[in-house]
Amino acid sequence: MTAGGDHAESYEANRRLWEAWTVVHAEGEFYDLEGFRAGGVRLRDEEIAAVGDVQGKSLLHLQCHFGIDTLSWARLGAQVTGADFSPSAIRLAREIAADIGIEDARFVESNLYDLPDNLEGEFDVVYTSRGVLGWLPDIRRWAQVVAHFMAPGGTFFITEAHPVLQVFETDGVAPGELRPLYPYWEHRDPLVFDIKGSYADPTADVGAQKEHGWDHGLGEIVTALIDAGLRIESLEELPYLDWATDFLVESEPGSGRFVLPPGAGELPLMFSLRATRPAAG
Repeated sequence: MTAGGDHAESYEANRRLWEAWTVVHAEGEFYDLEGFRAGGVRLRDEEIAAVGDVQGKSLLHLQCHFGIDTLSWARLGAQVTGADFSPSAIRLAREIAADIGIEDARFVESNLYDLPDNLEGEFDVVYTSRGVLGWLPDIRRWAQVVAHFMAPGGTFFITEAHPVLQVFETDGVAPGELRPLYPYWEHRDPLVFDIKGSYADPTADVGAQKEHGWDHGLGEIVTALIDAGLRIESLEELPYLDWATDFLVESEPGSGRFVLPPGAGELPLMFSLRATRPAAG
């Protein structure tokens, strides 16, 4: 597998963007790295419940950014490895791990599609979450990477924005205004957007950056995992989103969860999926 080819320019543009975002995220309040260094776990209760007890298990976190979710799993007892394509994010992840005394945490700099060439071994748990799939052009190759790293009997878990959410315009719309504009199913050519600031700090100066993104239907995601040899154990569609977008409103002040306003109907806004790799024999 290789991350080059037709999408090499897109990967490089996205890597530059995440390099700039890492600086912003390291210094801002959104991730609160000083608070994380002081202790605690930055995982949702439902994620911990879905993955189960990780004490003594090996865990690979794909597209880990600078690893505070990865290190949260370590605080719950897992032996962790994180992978991300941003050099600055990986350096910061290693610094945080050293700061909090998790010396055996590993962090690998790699494009996801290149990871089988850059990391050896199989893992009891493969995990990824929130805002990851839209950076990947080929969902079948993604599923193959997931399966490649799963030990027989291992678990895969993802929680992510629901693909139906991605079809709607998110800028300059009112709460409850659903304006379908973008593809639902996978497409070869990326959608390209000019970026101002970051999702963590819209006012941040990150220079002239562009985001290259792709969509994938829920059926494509599930089928790709099945074709890669995994068994789907659960698929849950959720009526909330874990970050703000213009056509949603906060469910309760300070909750950090966003929903369609009353009278705007119902749509799935996130999904979570748990799969296993059948044991041999």
